[in-house]
Amino acid sequence: MARILLVDDAGYMRRLVGIMATKGGHEIVGEAETGQIAIELYEKVKPDLVIIDILMPDMNGLEALRRIREIDPDARVLMCTASEQSSHVQEALSLGAKGYIVKPFTKEAILSTIENAFAS
Repeated sequence: MARILLVDDAGYMRRLVGIMATKGGHEIVGEAETGQIAIELYEKVKPDLVIIDILMPDMNGLEALRRIREIDPDARVLMCTASEQSSHVQEALSLGAKGYIVKPFTKEAILSTIENAFAS
């Protein structure tokens, strides 16, 4: 299945998403707590998918998405957000994100969003 890079400043969120994704047969190939680390890891591990939090302290997920897509225009990226009504979600989609996961989430929601990222 998919090789995934998880990006969130909260370690517990990375662990939670990682557990749910691996239960669905996916492999976690890297974790980052900042957008800058995510960009560096993306180039090293070349994941199939990045799941990234929108709001992070050093570099928000939107800027990290922009930079990852500059490196690889075909990068598959899903955004995590606490609100699906957020203007950030619309911006992320316009920047090329393949979808978004709304917190709090279920294992089924994560797995179906991952699957949808590869359908488009």
